[in-house]
Amino acid sequence: MEELQAITEKYDAEYIKNGFSTVDDLNRFALTFYKDVAEIYDCITRIKNTERNPTGYSIDDAPILGLLVRVWKLMKEVIRYYEEDNAEVISVLERPLIEAAVTASFLMGSTPDIVEDYRKCSYKDRLRLLREMEAGSPFFDTKAGKRLLQSVREKLALEGLRPDDFDAQKKNRWKIQGKTFHAIFSEVEHADLYACTYGMMSESVHGSWNESLDWSLTRKDDGTFAPYPFSHPADVRYLSPTLRFTNRPYRLWLQRIDAYDENLQAQLDWVDRVNGALFRKFDTLYDG
Repeated sequence: MEELQAITEKYDAEYIKNGFSTVDDLNRFALTFYKDVAEIYDCITRIKNTERNPTGYSIDDAPILGLLVRVWKLMKEVIRYYEEDNAEVISVLERPLIEAAVTASFLMGSTPDIVEDYRKCSYKDRLRLLREMEAGSPFFDTKAGKRLLQSVREKLALEGLRPDDFDAQKKNRWKIQGKTFHAIFSEVEHADLYACTYGMMSESVHGSWNESLDWSLTRKDDGTFAPYPFSHPADVRYLSPTLRFTNRPYRLWLQRIDAYDENLQAQLDWVDRVNGALFRKFDTLYDG
């Protein structure tokens, strides 16, 4: 794609050498690189093998494609908040980004029946709405309730599903194949990475005590606490480990749709190499 070439053509030897000179240069280079990676991911989701998919994608492919689109959309938002120097919002956005990337990789290593299971698991609360409607909930007499109910019915009809088609999902407590995300993460990545990435990020969603200590409170000399109303500065170094999770599913997707040619392989290999070089250079230049 010409778009991909336009994104990467500026990365000649001199540009990279200048970008790796000082800490300030490295931070600027890294932010530009991560923005370009998000654009590369965007482009990849628009690449299509017209022989395999002359129009759109099947119900077996579409859930994976949706996750990949979610990844690059979230990555662009994460980068925007790096530019705004707001680390607290980034901590909220990176968790669903990693979850989408890991789940996409998991599904692409699975059989079609597991992809179907993934789709069905998303109906848990929608089926609850149907039960509440049947129980006579007054909410469904309102315009908002009627709109929501119509949306649920349309989605079920789209897949030809009925409320009694979810026995396996109920038995597995609405988890894909009965697996926790920790189990899925451990299969796709490595269990040791869970706690220091996705696990700690869950605090940003659930509002834990340690999350408040990190972002929302300041401790006074007498041991008491006061509100911290300001944004914390963002550190672009944290995006390098995030790319460890994101590059793989885009590579797997291109292989899945039979569009993984030498040029696209080289493009994703280049992302891995530059990201690895950035990680090592950050480690060298930063003290702590």
